[in-house]
Amino acid sequence: MSSRVFRLLPVALVAILCVALARQAGAQDNDGLGNLNLPDLSKYAPSHGDAPLATSAAGDITLSAQLTDKGADITRGLVWRVFKPEPGADGKLPLVASAHGGTASFQLEPGSYLVHASYGRAGATKRITIGKDPRREAIVLDAGGLKLDAILSGGQHIPASKLRFSIYEGQAQPNGDRALIVPDVKPNTVVRLNAGVYHVVSTYGATNAVIRSDIRVEAGKLTQATVEHHAAEVTMKLVREDGGEAIADTSWSVLNESGDPIKEAVGAYAPMILAEGDYTVIAKNRDRIYQKDFKVEAGKNEEVEVIASEATAMDPEEGAD
Repeated sequence: MSSRVFRLLPVALVAILCVALARQAGAQDNDGLGNLNLPDLSKYAPSHGDAPLATSAAGDITLSAQLTDKGADITRGLVWRVFKPEPGADGKLPLVASAHGGTASFQLEPGSYLVHASYGRAGATKRITIGKDPRREAIVLDAGGLKLDAILSGGQHIPASKLRFSIYEGQAQPNGDRALIVPDVKPNTVVRLNAGVYHVVSTYGATNAVIRSDIRVEAGKLTQATVEHHAAEVTMKLVREDGGEAIADTSWSVLNESGDPIKEAVGAYAPMILAEGDYTVIAKNRDRIYQKDFKVEAGKNEEVEVIASEATAMDPEEGAD
């Protein structure tokens, strides 16, 4: 309504309109909500910027998070989500608002909500109640950081491109399996986790060089752990004489000390990373099969030459398995 038209209204009608608007602005929903079991919402997920952050007749709340109960406020890297505590028709808690960064402020209708704070893979959930008066709430994540690396025996460096970590829950299930928390972690990457014990698997290469260890993460601290691999890089090649050229179109199979196959490859060269121990390599070229026993020593990279001769030849029927 323009100001020109508004001046033509009777004074009494203007007064009635003002009273009605004031009553509407002061209306509030004070329905209470019963206690609910908090859901497990610790898994990290991205925020949604299009969620509503403000409503009419709203109360102000400021949320902050700390790693420990006496720690400083986290200033960045947080993801905040505010949910209604009652599941919707789809069985999920309705998302009311979200934000990311550090300390966050929201304007919400009075009532009860569940607030979840994520910090990397660490997270915590808290129930809050919104009223007419502004308030602050703090969430203690009880979390820390984990930074992983690995070396070879004697302290030799392992290229980051050949090294990966996986982080599992520390407690194994009755069947022996463990829940995977973070897969494919690069070395020297800080992973934020709730305080506790975790089972870490370090894989060097893609064969059998695997180290497992249990590592404790402490709240408010960065835990740095370095594991030691007892393995080496080995390259197999089929040659007609010592130091000769590798023969192309060769199929390779590597067996461990128990005779179980652990790696197969095709080509003139068969590079692979193996844990220290005793092995047998079988090379097949055209209709001939050759084999050789060899040993892998930790940190000692080498070439393993298989000589294509009668001395290394096998019965084709024996090698077919």
